[in-house]
Amino acid sequence: MQLQRLLSYTRKAVDEYEMIQNGDHIAVGISGGKDSLTLLYALHGLKRFYPQKFELSAVTVDLGFEDFDLTPVANLCREMDIPYKIVKSDIYDILFNVRKESNPCSLCAKMRKGALNQAVKEMGCNKVAYAHHKDDIIETMLLSLIFEGRFHSFSPRTYLDRMDLTVIRPLMFVDEVDVIGFMHKYNLPVVKSKCPVDGYTKRQYAKDLIRQLNLDHPGVRERFFHAVLTGNISGWPERVIKTPEERRKEQKKQK
Repeated sequence: MQLQRLLSYTRKAVDEYEMIQNGDHIAVGISGGKDSLTLLYALHGLKRFYPQKFELSAVTVDLGFEDFDLTPVANLCREMDIPYKIVKSDIYDILFNVRKESNPCSLCAKMRKGALNQAVKEMGCNKVAYAHHKDDIIETMLLSLIFEGRFHSFSPRTYLDRMDLTVIRPLMFVDEVDVIGFMHKYNLPVVKSKCPVDGYTKRQYAKDLIRQLNLDHPGVRERFFHAVLTGNISGWPERVIKTPEERRKEQKKQK
């Protein structure tokens, strides 16, 4: 996937779900994986021409794995002139050595997000960008149906009132296969996950199931995504779709 295409998808999400306002300071949550590094490229590129002016920072929560070297990510942020913060934590030790969790993913996610959001606030940011893409949204919907008995997926834009922080997901229209293509084309400095349960999760189960369903019934994946977008899910913001002419008029007013 070319950078121009990535920026087009990103702007579509940002525009239609009004993710960015003038004066925002957005922190990109960086795991070191392909998704978060693609998001960093996307917002860095969008910042150059988007009519709403915003600042960009990056932050990583280091879970405490051995030999987890974030130097390549730090170098990339330096090249992009993006402030980068690494937050040290004992999450790995707590989960695997102290609590000895057999299914650590849910608790790990909560602890990681808590540490990330706290760091974001300390950096003076009012928004944090998560790197969830289209496949993540579809998989979350399916997991919710199977294990919770409800039709749900995470929202493109969510306000956390206790933190006074807004979460945005600018990659929501980007397919994972395109993220993989972007990673290879632009040689992203991916830092491989050290998690011992990586690839053995319920999310991987959902990913494999959707892949098989789409093979058996071509197009089912896109129909799933359409169902999410039009499903009136509680907590989702209204989708604002404007014509090119309406957008041009808005841009003229802003100038």
